[in-house]
Amino acid sequence: MTDNTPRNSLTLLGLGDMGTALARTWLAAGHRLTVWNRTTAKAAALAAEGALVAASPAEAVAANGLVVVCLLDDASVGSALDGVDLTGKDVVNLTTGTPAEGRARAAWAEERGARFVDGGIMATPTMIGAPEAGGYVFYSGSRALFDTHRAVLEVPAGARFVGEDAGHAALHDVALLSAMWGMFAGISHAYALIEGEDIAPKDLAPLLSEWLGAMGFFVGNAAERLTSRDFTSGVVSNLAMQVTGTGTMLRTAEEQGVSTELISPYVDLLRRRLAADPAAHAGEDTVGALLLLKR
Repeated sequence: MTDNTPRNSLTLLGLGDMGTALARTWLAAGHRLTVWNRTTAKAAALAAEGALVAASPAEAVAANGLVVVCLLDDASVGSALDGVDLTGKDVVNLTTGTPAEGRARAAWAEERGARFVDGGIMATPTMIGAPEAGGYVFYSGSRALFDTHRAVLEVPAGARFVGEDAGHAALHDVALLSAMWGMFAGISHAYALIEGEDIAPKDLAPLLSEWLGAMGFFVGNAAERLTSRDFTSGVVSNLAMQVTGTGTMLRTAEEQGVSTELISPYVDLLRRRLAADPAAHAGEDTVGALLLLKR
């Protein structure tokens, strides 16, 4: 450090690709960082950049009040911190997990005298430390912990607090990722349809991107309808029409020699909703079919 600005100190457990990216942004911002990794060789490069390397999780946790965990999975968190004194510590868990794991880990931390926040990282390692990339992290759990350390947490990526239920960060994370995977499936199917035709993927790409952007209205529309449970007001393309239209999509795939496995589940959902009560559901927006997903 070349100035007299106070810097926060913290501990980071886990130096995989994401953990290393997080570490480098904190070091670059002048934070005093203690790191630990099961494979000690991964800490060598960070030591050269100014990180303090702890020999054990217990040593790393003892070094600072703020402890950030970014390991492989929830079981790894339990294993690394088994027997470690967490009394008075602020634990931020950025390990990918489920909502249930986040809630259970919060209770586990509180039983050991620690405050706890769970996180869901909406970024790849290359997006960490690059504000222009748009990455951010969902946080949920102790609001007091989040407010105390927000400035530190915002160094690698934006921070979005989504509630004191410790499971909500993971739930937001997986909800967005699930939508992303659905989009990936649709895009993959679209490209498969033109495979072998005199249509270059690069020529379809801008049309596909433009069309998906135009269909973005569905996000807000679905939220409004699921909140009000009104699936019939102002419907432009009703369920009966959409179900009929799916036949064309499926036949086209067959003609092109393309499996329908990426789109059939959604088509089946629409058909089930209509078949359940044609008179009641024919005029609905397709959003009503989403109710069938909840067991």
